[in-house]
Amino acid sequence: MKVTLIAAVTIDGFIARDDVHLSTRWTSKEDTRFFRRLSAKVGHMVVGSKTFKTFDRKMAGRKIYVYSHKQTVENSSENDIEVVSASPKKFITDLESRGVAEVLICGGSSIYTLFMKAGVVDRLLLTQESTIFGAGVPLFSEPLKTKVSLDIIHNLSDQTKVFEYEVMK
Repeated sequence: MKVTLIAAVTIDGFIARDDVHLSTRWTSKEDTRFFRRLSAKVGHMVVGSKTFKTFDRKMAGRKIYVYSHKQTVENSSENDIEVVSASPKKFITDLESRGVAEVLICGGSSIYTLFMKAGVVDRLLLTQESTIFGAGVPLFSEPLKTKVSLDIIHNLSDQTKVFEYEVMK
């Protein structure tokens, strides 16, 4: 199974101004299109409950796995969701047993950190946007000791690039 962490980051390394700041409110239209195409193709997304609360529309054709300590989460857009709390390794093993070939880890910071620390992420897709927040929500919420190798730079526009990294295991 392929596990891909996907995020848009400012040039100073933030994914949002605060916990309720939706990335589509500050990222480029090119990044939004890139994310929509990829998430529709993959069809399986993992988010934390705080990130899921920021979703303001139905994500048709996608199964969303919402990490939460609660057994249910509010789902006003009626997305196809499953609430999960298993460890990342157990969760990925479970998805594999169901025949899932790929999953996108879509945030937020604590979910990115949880999956990176568990050692289950194979690649990173980081869109670098030409924006500076100065402060905000960092990509990772704890220090990590992970090595990556830059594989490809996808040019979405003159100002928007997606850096694709392989996680060294």
